[in-house]
Amino acid sequence: MPEPVHVRDHRIDLLRGLALVMIFINHIPGTIWENVTSRNFGFSDAAEGFVLMSGIATGLAYGVPFLKGQPTWAQALRPWRRALTLWWVHVLVVILIVVLFSLTRDQTGILEMAEKRNILPVLNDPAEFLPALILVAHQFAYADILPLYIVLMLAAPAILFLAVRWPFAVIAGAVLLWFLVGLAKLKMPTYPLENGWLFNPLAWQVLFVTGIVTGLFIRQGRRLLPVRPWALWLAIGFLILSAIWVQMPAVAAWGGHGLWVLHEYAGFPAIVTSFDKSFLFLPRLLHILALAYVLSALPVVRRLAAQPVLAPLVMLGRHSLPVFATSTVLAFGAQVIKSVYGPSILLDTALILTGLVMLFALAQAQDSRKRQKPVAVTPFA
Repeated sequence: MPEPVHVRDHRIDLLRGLALVMIFINHIPGTIWENVTSRNFGFSDAAEGFVLMSGIATGLAYGVPFLKGQPTWAQALRPWRRALTLWWVHVLVVILIVVLFSLTRDQTGILEMAEKRNILPVLNDPAEFLPALILVAHQFAYADILPLYIVLMLAAPAILFLAVRWPFAVIAGAVLLWFLVGLAKLKMPTYPLENGWLFNPLAWQVLFVTGIVTGLFIRQGRRLLPVRPWALWLAIGFLILSAIWVQMPAVAAWGGHGLWVLHEYAGFPAIVTSFDKSFLFLPRLLHILALAYVLSALPVVRRLAAQPVLAPLVMLGRHSLPVFATSTVLAFGAQVIKSVYGPSILLDTALILTGLVMLFALAQAQDSRKRQKPVAVTPFA
């Protein structure tokens, strides 16, 4: 087996930084700026890209001992330490959200928003719901992706162990699990309310596993999938089709009817013909995989990642966990302000720009603190 390659791929940081910006904008719904995020130009959105990149970062950050063949227990279980960090960060974020809505619940529209975000039950009965919230059994809309990463990082040691030995078999198993879960619509349960997880780990694991295997291949100086002109053009064609589909209602209506016909009369399962995000149905999955393949094959992406003008985005991606956690709290604060003061393009723009400035300042502070330390690609760092 080739000696693992120690390298930081700034393309991952750049793309994670872009994803963080788009997630922050999308988490302040009802602004004009939502129209320029990636979800308006394809079937998937920034969340799918972030999960895939986190899988790649996991393979890069934790894969070396497995590639060498004899990891110690401490090395093998390092992802569990990361899962613990993700858990306490998630708990801190949701507690801050509860405090925010508790302090503003008498303002116009706040209780209605709290109900839509699944926060109202905690405000009305904290004794019952706070323990479930802390144990990620109860989740808020717009603050429900970290539980997915906690579960995936708990599974990471087993995935890494298997992936270094049978990479393509592991991907095949992940695809099979994704298909069966989507076919049966098996939900991850929530408590006390039976809503189910929006980001179902049993389905979304297929992106994470693919990312881990990709990261392991990068560590060995290889590509998971070779660049072939026919495959590249096929992926580009699919991306163009999906962009036209999303942007043109007539095409969406025609395509949607075609998928309905396949489902109703040809017996195709919904996992193939629908766009459900919770189960990562096929159009969304194919879109993010096609996008990842194209971006990984274009030399211009590596050159862009090295451009000084894009260094702030790279910096955001390098410190994705504190940036994401802070952006979640800031986005809820912006939602509250918008609810109180009503819709306004100027207000929306001011909220988003202020939030982004704060996030860049946080990333800069993290960069300054870690400047003297060795830098490595880490999942949700």
